Amino acid sequence: MSINQKLVKLRFEKNMDKYSENALVQKEIASKLVNALCNIQTNFEDIMELGAGSAVLTEELVSKIKFKNYCANDLTSKSENYVKKIIQDCRFYEGNALKIKPDRKFDLIISNAMFQWINLEQASDKFKTLIKPQGILAFSTFTEGNFAQIKEITGLSLDYKTGDEITKIFSRDWELLYREEYSNIMTFNNPLELLLHLKYTGVNSLSDNMFTIKDIKGFCDKFNQLYNKTELTYLPLILIFKKR
Repeated sequence: MSINQKLVKLRFEKNMDKYSENALVQKEIASKLVNALCNIQTNFEDIMELGAGSAVLTEELVSKIKFKNYCANDLTSKSENYVKKIIQDCRFYEGNALKIKPDRKFDLIISNAMFQWINLEQASDKFKTLIKPQGILAFSTFTEGNFAQIKEITGLSLDYKTGDEITKIFSRDWELLYREEYSNIMTFNNPLELLLHLKYTGVNSLSDNMFTIKDIKGFCDKFNQLYNKTELTYLPLILIFKKR
């Protein structure tokens, strides 16, 4: 499906204050991503974090990784406030990660739960121009079947690829150092609680249309008809590459 970047920015910006307390899976992924990175390298000169959001990954990184210069990016400038609470001298680049023009190259480009929103072929091409020789690209995303329950009921879904497809795209220009793929199923008390979770983590950016009360009731009724439990399937993928 075509992604409306303006809508993504608007929805994430609106709910950013509630993101961290609701993004439990994203926090877990951030921890796994940084721990895997630490087994490869812990000291960097220049770091670029893409899609920094409410600084979930930033907070995880500063506790375990050493660096000299830190740059961060997000679609919304609101993210800058979160990042600079943790790293005051961070240089911030607002806008689409595929269009930013930093004034330096990096030995680490890292991102958590953001790559599903961008074109992966373009990402591989773009970020290889921003990385130093032997630099590292570390990121997490989600794979085919992610949020299967939502697609089943609404027909809405990002264009998720399989783990093998994503790995193949980046392996043209990058050497694979680490890969982890797993499932995390979140359980909610009811479908309405699930919908609020999606809202506060930005996943309601899939459609321009706002849910009416009738839509919400219809979603909840259909969910209860199809499923015995109110569950949401996350299928994270963690990848770490080195520039060839």
